Amino acid sequence: MNITILDTATLADTSLDSLANLGTLSCYDLTDPQDVVSRCQDADIIITNKVVIDQKAMSQLSNLKLICVAATGTNNIDLDAAKTHNIAVTNVAGYSTPSVVQHTFALITNLLGNTHRYIQDCQSGKWQQSPMFCRLDYSFNDMSGKTLAIIGYGSLGKAVADVGRAFGVNVIISERKGHAPREGRVSFEEAIKTADIISVHCPLTDETRDQIAAKELNMMKSTAILINTARGGIINEADLVNALANNVIAGAGVDVLSKEPAEENNPLAIYQGDNLLLTPHIAWASQESIARLVAEIALNINAFSQGEARNRLV
Repeated sequence: MNITILDTATLADTSLDSLANLGTLSCYDLTDPQDVVSRCQDADIIITNKVVIDQKAMSQLSNLKLICVAATGTNNIDLDAAKTHNIAVTNVAGYSTPSVVQHTFALITNLLGNTHRYIQDCQSGKWQQSPMFCRLDYSFNDMSGKTLAIIGYGSLGKAVADVGRAFGVNVIISERKGHAPREGRVSFEEAIKTADIISVHCPLTDETRDQIAAKELNMMKSTAILINTARGGIINEADLVNALANNVIAGAGVDVLSKEPAEENNPLAIYQGDNLLLTPHIAWASQESIARLVAEIALNINAFSQGEARNRLV
């Protein structure tokens, strides 16, 4: 089998031996759209994280039998076209849960403790200038006793809730916006209004796009913090910056943007306030997480070669 990886750079320095053992492996760090067909002309299997494989490309790749998405989301693959061309598609779910949960709480604890600001002070020599043994310039707040609202209660949301409970928070689960709450959940509006910490873990869909914008931000407590390690576009970026700049909410931790990599004029990328922590879509990418991802892709390919349907979307 000829296996082509179109964006090996997204797999960092993880060993690809498990994939190389399955066939002839061709690797490209990154691939521009115009190069997809030429690089995959002989490929039986394509592995892609974010490179788009559309109808036009599939129609020109007569050898292609399987597309392995090196991620959970499959918005970069035309699934209808894959069905038409009898091309199987697999993804990988759950591999990054520990990594995302860890990063979520790194953002939360840094914001609640103003850790980033204290680190900056130590680096700039302000601790050395302190008249007492410590500095207490910025607030440091306990997570224990706070209310944590989870928006998106899949495997990630559930894992964040479990860790939150270990910190002593009161976890509430938000119902989908505009829907009556099911048993064990609260309405979206109640979650927004009552939470001290809101953590977003839902997918980006037409329904969830801009689901947190100016109206919802103004409903939040002024002391609340907002975390998004899910998808950019769920929170309106311009409205969030306005809320942060005017102290409508206390802070935000954001790992994802509506367009990535960040554009120079993105409101969150431009904002310089110390109540925002912005990270470059790294929540999923612990070394262990990527190793699990590669191992799962290898299992998907092996299952496909054996005529088994494993993690199949098409």
